[in-house]
Amino acid sequence: MTALSLPTVLFSRLALAACLAATALGASAAQVDVAGVKLEDQMDLRGSPLVLNGAGVRYKAIFKVYTAGLYVGKKVSTAEEALAAPGPKRVAITMLRDIDANELGKLFTKGVEDNSPKSEMVNLIPGLLRMGQMFADQKQLKTGDTFTIDWLPGTGTVITVRGVPQPDPVKEPAFFNALLRIWLGPNPADWKLKDALLGKQ
Repeated sequence: MTALSLPTVLFSRLALAACLAATALGASAAQVDVAGVKLEDQMDLRGSPLVLNGAGVRYKAIFKVYTAGLYVGKKVSTAEEALAAPGPKRVAITMLRDIDANELGKLFTKGVEDNSPKSEMVNLIPGLLRMGQMFADQKQLKTGDTFTIDWLPGTGTVITVRGVPQPDPVKEPAFFNALLRIWLGPNPADWKLKDALLGKQ
């Protein structure tokens, strides 16, 4: 009887171990809810593990426009640290309302102008024109649409809209940092969102 029950005991222990492993795996892949949008608290970008530094909502007046999450290799608490952080980085955005994509592109360009040193602007113009054209081509972004802005060392800034990477990455690191300053610069698009992205909320 004891000999017969041994496989059963072993099977039960294996099943328990599998269950515990699955639970641990689930715990490590937690999600953060931001205005109903689920963001993974960690992710893999081209083989590099990133953590969600912070996330929040961009408001315009009283209206929610989009959620934004900042992913970096390790946590940062200041804009300077975020800009200087080595390795891949990502800003993940999900629309919370329908918006004219061309209008959003113009807002991003203004955000760059408001937060970049004047001496840098001449070098940023080609990238900004390319980004503006990309948004114009999209026509409209609808509630729930997503786009990401990735910094990939050796490749450049890659913008992916609705899961489709846009062609011609901008190779200069200064361009990604200029985009990051839209949210983290001295005149950010939304001060509360800046604090949220830096993990201060």
